[in-house]
Amino acid sequence: MAITRDEVLHLAKLANLEFTGEEIDRFTRQIGSILDYVARLNEIDTSAIEPTSHVESGSHALRDDALRPSIPREEALANAPESDGSHFKVPKVIG
Repeated sequence: MAITRDEVLHLAKLANLEFTGEEIDRFTRQIGSILDYVARLNEIDTSAIEPTSHVESGSHALRDDALRPSIPREEALANAPESDGSHFKVPKVIG
């Protein structure tokens, strides 16, 4: 599937990117190659393959959630640059 130089320029505009003429020519070739490869993949018969929504088989390496005691508040706030005794104090970031 061919992609035109104008289409690459349009993509660059949408992404708010600026390219030199040489870069546009290179990206036109590279994107064209990618689209050709995807078109080749679309030709593969996958009718006998069961669709999947996840790559893993269902086994998870994560631990189960379990309640356990937390560190004391004083210890958590011990290294805070600033606190009010019960909360971290941080600079205001919303105007």
